[in-house]
Amino acid sequence: MKCCQSDCENEATVHLTEIVNGQMKKIDLCEECAKEKGVTDPQGFALADLLLGLGASSEMDSAGMEIECPTCGFSQADFKKTGRLGCSTCYTVFSEPLEGMLKQMHKGVQHIGKVPKALRAKLDITKQRGHLNEQLHKAIETENYEEAARLRDQLKELEAIPASKKEE
Repeated sequence: MKCCQSDCENEATVHLTEIVNGQMKKIDLCEECAKEKGVTDPQGFALADLLLGLGASSEMDSAGMEIECPTCGFSQADFKKTGRLGCSTCYTVFSEPLEGMLKQMHKGVQHIGKVPKALRAKLDITKQRGHLNEQLHKAIETENYEEAARLRDQLKELEAIPASKKEE
């Protein structure tokens, strides 16, 4: 594939795709044209901007001074170049600017997606137990002892579920 610059006959090795207002635009450049456009210059074309959208690096910059992780020595500039963090401590150190970038990228900053099947079963049982306990307390408060006994029995049945079933 040839470079998309009209006066260039070199083979394209850098391929960029940009989607603006639902319209996809592809740009194919050779190494020379990419350098001219600043694509390979870390200052002119931050990877964080590419991955997180324009303005992502300015979000990191607006957090104040150059922050550095005390554990691994990773800095904001390192994150902007690589688009990755250095260690688990970085998530805490860079939490404020990361939260702003995540809000730009996603609808929120809390995970509400799928849960692994084994964990889902445990969560369902925990949720069910909490609901039954609530109902039991209400039944006792209203002196509905028959209902309380029934709920107590349901809780005992729930506790009797083998550990292997809870983990499935």
